[in-house]
Amino acid sequence: MSFGRTYTAVIADDHAIIRSALSHALVDHDALAGYQIEPVATVDNGIDAIAAIRKYRPDLLMLDISMPHAGGTEVLLEARRWSSATKVVIFTGVEASGKIAELVDIGADGVFCKSDDLGEVTDALPVILEGGRMICRRFTMLLKNSATFEPLTDRERQVLNLVVSGRTNKEIAGILGISIKTVDRHRTSVMGKTGSHSAAELIAYALREGLIDPAQAR
Repeated sequence: MSFGRTYTAVIADDHAIIRSALSHALVDHDALAGYQIEPVATVDNGIDAIAAIRKYRPDLLMLDISMPHAGGTEVLLEARRWSSATKVVIFTGVEASGKIAELVDIGADGVFCKSDDLGEVTDALPVILEGGRMICRRFTMLLKNSATFEPLTDRERQVLNLVVSGRTNKEIAGILGISIKTVDRHRTSVMGKTGSHSAAELIAYALREGLIDPAQAR
C-alpha cells in the first residue's frame, strides 16, 4: 500500500440503494485495512460509466454487469481501452460458469455475486488494488464444479448475439463486414465451444450460461 495515498473509485449500478451501500463501504477505512478510497462518481447506466472512466481514469471501478444503455461487459472493455490501469470489480446475479469464465477472460480483476456479504468484497479490495485477482467463494466453487469452458472471442460473441437476434449468415456478414465463409467458421467454433448442435441448442445454452441478454432471444 502506498502510504498516505487516496485511491479513486467510480461506482456504476442502476440501483440507488446499491450505489449508496458501496459508497459507504468504500469510505470505511477500518473495513478496508486502512486503505483510503474516494468515490469520485456514481452513475446509473453504462454510457455514463464509460464517460466517468474517461474523465477520471479511476484506480477502481465497481461495476454492475447489467445496466441500461451499455452492459457491464461493454463497459469493462471500454475501461480497458481508456484506462488500462483501472481495477475493475464486477457484480452479477447470473450464477453461470460460462459468464463468470468470460468475465475473467476479458480482464475483470474481481467478480462477486450480488448476494455475497459486502464484507467479502471489502476484504478483497486491498488485494485487488495491489494487483491481485479475486473471485468470490460462490463463483470459485461454481467454476471448479463445472465443465471446462473455453471463452468466446470478441468476434464470436458478436456472431452469437446476431444469431440469437435471428440474423442469417448473409446478414451477419454484411453487418460485421466479413465474408459469409468467415461467419460460418465463427458460428461453427461457437457451437463447438458450447457443445451445441443446432441454433436452438445454442440459444438455450447462451441463455442458461448468461452469455446473452434474455431480451435478445426471440
